[in-house]
Amino acid sequence: MNPSRTPATFIMTGGGTGGHVIPAIAVARELRERGHNVRFIGTQRGIEAKLVPAAEFPIDWVVIGGLNRVGLLKTMESLAELPLSVLQASRVLDRVRPAAVFSMGGYVAGPALLAALWKKIPVVVMEPNAIPGFTHRKLARFAARALLSFPDTARWFPGRTTEVTGLPVREAFFHIPPKPREATFTILITGGSQGSRTLNRAAQESWPLWKSHQVRLLHQAGPKPFEEMAAAFRAANVDGDIQPFFHDMPAAFAQADLIVSRAGAGAVSEIAAAGKPSILVPLPTAADDHQLRNAQALEQAGAARLVVDADWTGQRFVDEVQSLLSEPARLEKMSAAARAFAKPGAARRAAEVLEEFAGLRGTPK
Repeated sequence: MNPSRTPATFIMTGGGTGGHVIPAIAVARELRERGHNVRFIGTQRGIEAKLVPAAEFPIDWVVIGGLNRVGLLKTMESLAELPLSVLQASRVLDRVRPAAVFSMGGYVAGPALLAALWKKIPVVVMEPNAIPGFTHRKLARFAARALLSFPDTARWFPGRTTEVTGLPVREAFFHIPPKPREATFTILITGGSQGSRTLNRAAQESWPLWKSHQVRLLHQAGPKPFEEMAAAFRAANVDGDIQPFFHDMPAAFAQADLIVSRAGAGAVSEIAAAGKPSILVPLPTAADDHQLRNAQALEQAGAARLVVDADWTGQRFVDEVQSLLSEPARLEKMSAAARAFAKPGAARRAAEVLEEFAGLRGTPK
């Protein structure tokens, strides 16, 4: 932080899932390193209640539930909670007086954004998905700046406010070197920290089908599924490793020739940063089908193969890999296309934009 500057205060909001909270924490850390004060607004039942205090940031609470695809009763409950939650957020803004509010979206962000707009505080949103979530979609036209992961998402926001920055991703993913072709083809299967029932089932179905293929499987199954799958994996005598969670995911990526994954914004951003070809199996219950849109964007760019959840079986897994192995040049093109999607420095750029609204970097454009 330049000592001649006066530290500013910023509010971060967005929660419910790690995909909302983890990038917001990355931006908050960048702001803290620049000498600014950062607070979060969230709910006590979302993952932000665990992750934000662990990152040593203060957090203020609002009471609000989801509004999108949650059923009529839950929608009515959330609407009833909304006035109180906006008032709670408003009191935080009055006390803290932030220069700007930064949002990653999710139902948690709604009250803070409504309160900020009411008080004419600039709102900077970072939209990680190809199609904005419910909160950002409804409030898009009021955003002072929209930081995007996909160029096509700009159609939801006022034209002059958008910028493609990508999503904050650990620097280690950007530094994974290209992997030389080896006799054994290594596949990393990951459905996120809790695993994926569909990916786990298809992987287990595939185990007896790899006999004639030189394939190695690295499988992040999730803590609960791992307990059931580990013994069966060993009994199947499959080359590879199955774990509940890979604590060093960049190292797992570095070993892989191909990634099989869900298509959440974080997963897609990590795949792009690592420059890895992938098979994406979107979660069919994701809000607004955003995982399908994310996967379609990568497939249209030539970076990934998209297979819908209902079609993903052990046999389809083997067939897809066999098809890719028959075209080594295609794998190289997929890798290059994935890398072209990567946007390093997203947290740094978000911090710079927020500083603009604090008057620390000239007039916001």
